[in-house]
Order: sequence, then C-alpha cells, then structure tokens
Amino acid sequence: MNDFRILGMMSGTSLDGLDLVLAHLTESEGAWGYKILASGCLDYEPKMRQRLQAAIEMDVGGLLAFHTEYGKWLGDQAAKFLAAQHEPADAVASHGHTVHHRPEAGFTFQLGCPQEVALRTGVPCIGDFRSLDIRLGGQGAPLVPIGDRLLFGSYDFCLNLGGISNISFERMGKRTAFDIGIANMLLNHLSSESGRAYDAGGALARSGKVLPDLLKALDNLPYYRQPFPKSTGYEWFRDQIIPLLNAHPGSPEDRLRTATVHVAGTVARQIDELAGGSPATVLVTGGGAYNDFLMEQIREGMHPDIRVHIPHDGLVENKEALVFALLGALRLSGSVNVLSSVTGARKDSCSGILYLPEVSGGQRPPGSGILGG
Repeated sequence: MNDFRILGMMSGTSLDGLDLVLAHLTESEGAWGYKILASGCLDYEPKMRQRLQAAIEMDVGGLLAFHTEYGKWLGDQAAKFLAAQHEPADAVASHGHTVHHRPEAGFTFQLGCPQEVALRTGVPCIGDFRSLDIRLGGQGAPLVPIGDRLLFGSYDFCLNLGGISNISFERMGKRTAFDIGIANMLLNHLSSESGRAYDAGGALARSGKVLPDLLKALDNLPYYRQPFPKSTGYEWFRDQIIPLLNAHPGSPEDRLRTATVHVAGTVARQIDELAGGSPATVLVTGGGAYNDFLMEQIREGMHPDIRVHIPHDGLVENKEALVFALLGALRLSGSVNVLSSVTGARKDSCSGILYLPEVSGGQRPPGSGILGG
C-alpha cells in the first residue's frame, strides 16, 4: 500500500492563476483514491501575468533569470500554503508554467525552478514532468489522462476546458487523449478587448452575433485536421489564431460570440465523433465549465444521449493540480505516470525529476522516508 500527502501546483495556459491542492493519495492493490485536504487559487497580479505571457519572447539569459525568480515565488507560495494548513507534506509536485512546448523540435520548457521550490518549502519537489516523454518520441502532453484513468474512470470522457480544450477516454483497453483545440486562451484574449479578464458566464458572447467569415476561418485551422495524438499551446495561438483575429475586425461582443461558437463546435463535434452515436457520460472541468453560454452551445451541438456532468466547484477548479499531486505520488512510488498511448511515445514512463531540499549534519530531508532511505 502507498500513502502520500502531496501538494500539487499547476499554472495553466489561460493564466488564470496558480492552483494548489494538498491531497492525501492512497493506493491498495492498484486502486488509487484521493481526499483533497486543502485547495486554493492565487490570482496573478497584472504585472506577473504580463511577464508570464511575454516570457516566450525573452532571450535565453532573461528566461533563465525569470525561471529562478518564478521558482522562488512558487516556493514561497507553497511554503505559505502548507504553513496555513498545518498539514505535513511528503513532497511538492510542481508543473510550473509552460513557456515553450515544441515536441516536434524535441523540447519543452516549464518555467519555475523546482530546486527553488524544494529549498523554500523544506520538502522534496518533483518537477519537469514532460521532458522524458518527449525524449521518448512523445508529445510530452497531455499528462492528466493517467489521473482520469485512476481517479475518474467511471466517466466515458473527461473533458477539460482550460486555455486549451483537451479530452481523455479509453479505447480498446488503452487510455487515449489529445488537445482538441483552442478554448479559454482565445476567449480571455477577446474579453480583454472589453477590459475584462474573462467573459463571466459567457454574458458578452451571448449578447453578440456570429461573424460567418471569422467562424469559417477558425473552423478551417489545419490543426483540427491533424490525427491524434496531438498537442498544442501558446505558439499555435500566437502564430495562427491571432493573425485571423486581426484580419476579421468586429465588435468585442460579436468576436466573442463567434469564438465561443467555434470552441463549442470543435468540442461537440469531436465528442460526437468519438461516441459514435452511443450514449456517453462526460466529466467537464476547467474554467470553461463556468461559462454558461459555452456549455449551452456544447450541449446543443452533441447527441442528446450524451450526458454532461459538471462536478462541485473544488474539482472543477482544481482537477489538474490534484492530478499533478497524483503524478508526484506515482513518481515517488516508481509507478508509470505518463502513458505512451496518450502521448505517442515509444513506451510508458515514470516521469519527473526529484529535487531535494538543503540538509545539514547528515540529516534526512523531510519526507525522505518515501525516497527509499
């Protein structure tokens, strides 16, 4: 039996903030269970959000300096969070913030030095969960499907509506997953034209009208015709979607409605195709689950026998951070935590690099008992 208390930390491409989940994870005879002991989301201050968004344009020296700085910030937030909960942690599992994701070129980079997190929390930190899979020929993404299988396997599909929409499901005894396409990254970008961080409930989109030419241009993006496994990120949004927006002016409300209809259409069509006309259940998490207009459009676009379930708020907001806590637990137990059936790698892997805190006098660091002594 395995028994861990892991703090999972996740910063997504939509730049909503830093999600933290302290989870008690247990395993017995291959079955994993969880209990969320504490959770929270730290909104990014405008300056930090702008720096994270601009990090992709930094030169090597600037990026590495920010990598250290952001790692210290992550470590400080983790230390404060753990101190406030009065709960011990065996380790921190830190995803960091993806700046460069180029699997076709053989690399990915998540900002936020895990060594700094270990030093500032005083417990081991597991980071860099994606690089090994890419070296094994995979996409390095998505990583959440192992959690979908082990913790949420009762659903036919697990849909996450974050900056990017992605889906996970079982096919012929193997977990399969991929990024469907753009989601909140596009909607939040257009909401900013009205001075808002996001379109609360989809109210702005609901008040607009569809711009047919823009919708056609978005629907015809080449990415949607690629077979899976596939993954994408900010580079795709910057290089292919923003130019389309610039070429199709309109009111913020009209552009938002068009974008929301596009996001909903890509999701609904994909789930319909995968379900093949059979009844199915879909677990929906991520910030997009709170966008009422988006969810209405998705439901209307799917077969009526496909049932959508939006869980309680804590899971909607914190599922990815919870799963990264699980990834950390799997790493510490020496179990597979990245599935080649999902990423396209040559084989499954136990991924993540373990960083230890500073110790003195031959003492073991906190949590070292789980590392084999």
